[in-house]
Amino acid sequence: MFFTCSPECLDPTHKHGQARSAAASSSPKAKAAVPIKKSPAAQSIVKDSAGKSKVVDIHCHYLNPEINRKTAHLNAAQYDPTTVFANDLTRQTNVAQMRDRAPKLMGIEERLKDMDRMGVDIQAVCPAPYHYFYFTPPDEGAALAREVNEGIANLVATHPDRFVGLGSVPLQNPEMAVAELEYAVKKLGLRGVEINTNVNGMNLTDPRLGLEKFFAKANDLGTVIFMHPLGFTQADRLTNHYFNNVIGNPLDTTIAVSHLIFDGVVARNPKIKFIAAHGGGYIAHYWARMDHAWRARADCRTVIKRKPSSYLEKFYFDTITFDPEMLRNLIDRYGADHVLLGTDYPYDMGEDDPRGLVASVKNLPEEERRQIEGLNAMRLLKIKA
Repeated sequence: MFFTCSPECLDPTHKHGQARSAAASSSPKAKAAVPIKKSPAAQSIVKDSAGKSKVVDIHCHYLNPEINRKTAHLNAAQYDPTTVFANDLTRQTNVAQMRDRAPKLMGIEERLKDMDRMGVDIQAVCPAPYHYFYFTPPDEGAALAREVNEGIANLVATHPDRFVGLGSVPLQNPEMAVAELEYAVKKLGLRGVEINTNVNGMNLTDPRLGLEKFFAKANDLGTVIFMHPLGFTQADRLTNHYFNNVIGNPLDTTIAVSHLIFDGVVARNPKIKFIAAHGGGYIAHYWARMDHAWRARADCRTVIKRKPSSYLEKFYFDTITFDPEMLRNLIDRYGADHVLLGTDYPYDMGEDDPRGLVASVKNLPEEERRQIEGLNAMRLLKIKA
């Protein structure tokens, strides 16, 4: 993630929070109610008039500038592991990145131009990960999640032929998370939700969180849960070289997916469509070790009845692997029907030529390419042809 010395700056080393608190609460823009336009649950946007498949980007972010201003006094960066566990050069680099990419992250026009340049017809827009707000009190977190979701619904409504939405839920409170999931999907027409791979440093299966009821509701709805990390939370050894993104993001995904499997969440909730960002982290490529452990050790068989990889095969993975051979291995192991085109737009750790990456996979059949580029996302997100 990145922060800046613009009015949206959240870098804890810059100490902007206290100075902005009063301004944020008194700003007319911060108080203005945003009209909500419900996006249709399904639209005829997957194929053009010639019957050509559309290209869908499953992994891209939007930062709502009004919410950023409103929450500046919270100094959210102090709870962001990718900022806390970072050296000064990384923070400076992120500030420079924000100056360049804020219009892409917060706006629409540059986003549409970039989509056209990349050959992307539709973005599944999800929140910027530091808008999870899990660190806030439950009532405040629920209110912010509602604003995030309504903002994404409004973005979708501006160009319903180009955008679909994935929302947010306040995972610090399971009842509120359930309520917001239902509102986002049933009332706003969002196609699922994005969640972090931990909640304030706790595993998603930690009994203190009580998220079993959230996963049960997601299972009842058959919804998409897009798992996107925000660095690794115990990252004292990852402060240099941007390691808490480079290594920490796939590591936290690996831990989260492992707990969902070994603690039985996936087994108990087979209708959830889990998507693991960044090519599934490390677990998608080193799955055999956990299968061996399950066979060899009783402490790895306390919950699940089948080998762990059989549950991992239910997950979906984006194409953000940066290498055609790694992407080929992902396709071969989990099937082309479980791989989705993604960019991580507009961050510098994203894939700027997603179709080029897919095209560079050797001996990929045309039908499998079409599945990866859009048809799989169409099915998961219920975008009707």
